[in-house]
Order: sequence, then C-alpha cells, then structure tokens
Amino acid sequence: MASATRPTTVRERVADSDRSVGRLLLVAAGALFWSWLVVSWGNRWLGGVLVPVGDPLVSAAAVESTLAALPGLAAYAADAAFVVELTPELARGTWLTVVITAVSLVLGFFMAVPLAVTRVYGRFSAWVSLAYTELLRGTPLLAQLFVLYYGLNLASYVPAALSGVFPRNVVWVAIVGFTLNGAAYQAEYIRGAIESVDEGQITAGRAIGLSKLETISYVVLPQGLRYAIPSWTNEFVYLIKYSSLAAFITVPELYYRADRIAAETFRYTLIFVVTGVTYLALVLTASKLMGRVEDAVAIPGLGADREE
Repeated sequence: MASATRPTTVRERVADSDRSVGRLLLVAAGALFWSWLVVSWGNRWLGGVLVPVGDPLVSAAAVESTLAALPGLAAYAADAAFVVELTPELARGTWLTVVITAVSLVLGFFMAVPLAVTRVYGRFSAWVSLAYTELLRGTPLLAQLFVLYYGLNLASYVPAALSGVFPRNVVWVAIVGFTLNGAAYQAEYIRGAIESVDEGQITAGRAIGLSKLETISYVVLPQGLRYAIPSWTNEFVYLIKYSSLAAFITVPELYYRADRIAAETFRYTLIFVVTGVTYLALVLTASKLMGRVEDAVAIPGLGADREE
C-alpha cells in the first residue's frame, strides 16, 4: 500500500514562492549585469557602434532626470548619474579581471594535476611537489607579484608578438603570478580528492593489465577530479577577489581603476560599494557556473542531489 503524501502547509507554499521569486530576481539581476558587460565590451571592440567609446550606454543626464522625477528616489539621482558615468571604466577593468582570473585558473589547473599526482604517487618527485606547494602557499601572493615584477622585471621579457595583447605588459606578469600561486592551492585540493579514491582501484586497474600511469589517468583522476570540484570552486572564487592585488603592480583591472577614480573624485564609499557589488556578481556567477559543472559531471546514483 502506497504511503500518503503529506500535504504542504500554507507556510511551506509561501516559503517556496518566496524562494522562486528570489531565484527569479537573482537570474534577472545576473542577466542585466552580464548584458551590460558584454554590450559594453562589444561596443568598445567595434569602435563605438552604439555610443562613442568611453561614454556610458545610457545617458547619465537621462538617468538623473528620470530618478529626480520619482518620489523617494530624487535624493539618489545625482549618485546614480555619477555611477552611470563610471560604467565604461568599470567595464574595462572588469574585462581584465575576468581574463586574468580565467586564464590563470585554467593554466594553474594544468600545472596542479601533475603536481597532485606526483605528490601522491611519486617518490623523489613527491618532495619536489611538496617543496613547490609549501613555498607558494607559505609566502604572500603580493610578495610573489612584487618579486616577479620589480625583482625579476618579467614585463621586459614579454615577446614582441604578445606585447600588444593587453594595455600593459605587466598583465602577463600578473597572469604568471596568479598561475603559479593558484597551481599550488589547486594541487592540494586535487591531492585530497585523489587520496579519497579507494586504493583498491589501483590494484584492480593493474589486475586488468593497465599500467600504473594508465590506472591513474583512466581510473583515479576521473573520480578524483569530480570530488575536487567543490574545493576547486573555492579557488575560483578566491582568485576573482585576489586578482585585485594585481593593482599593486599597476595592472589596470577593476580595483585599480576604481581606486584611481576614487582618488580623483574623493567619493570612496560610493565607488567601492559599486566595485564590491561588481566583485560579488562575478563571484556568484562563478559559484553558479561551477555548480552546473558539478551537476553535469556527477555520476548518477552517487551522492545526494544538490538542492537548487
């Protein structure tokens, strides 16, 4: 006899409705945020097909006059117009923040996998991996960037073919610094995930004729990398925020541009609130994206389904 399903209460239905509305608002806000970024970037790359390069997509004067006519919002009209004026610079800075984060994360991942594997299964190479991860995790990221930029002067060694890709060659130095540092942290996340795979699977793989390297590649890593996704997401989030340290070696990313504007206008609170909201939007996007990746690669029947 099938058990009867407990009817939902009014409070539960209201809570479900509130969550649905919250998700809808979050999706709408994210769509608006990324639409603004993509259109701003496209307008700049195409030479100002919508508005002149450097001008906001929406007229600041129009925003101010519209809000000034609305009861309760008139007091914020001038601040809103000021923020609208900033949007071209914020979009330019956000582009570099996204590029530095994405490139450093991907390159760091390809370094982290062999570091993690050698740490778990290597002999002498395990000590090399340990020395690398402890050195990079044990020293401040800002100090590492200073050594690369001021100490080693890496910006002067950028090949001529790559020199014009970014507004300043120092962006390449930042990518190198974040890649090296991120690889150390990612290696530790992946190492922990690999060690969570049952050792008996190595024996089983060898028993069916696979070499040790093949067993690691085809049996252990596909499982371990799945387990590493939640902690790897943390590194993604951290890297978005830590990218602001590139401003200290003059990389014109989001924080650098916000700080320059604040120093010129002395409106620190408003500017850094807007900058903080921008970082928050990037972090929420990264978390949601990695949640989708985790769902896509999950093995059916293993683990509980994540609640949306």
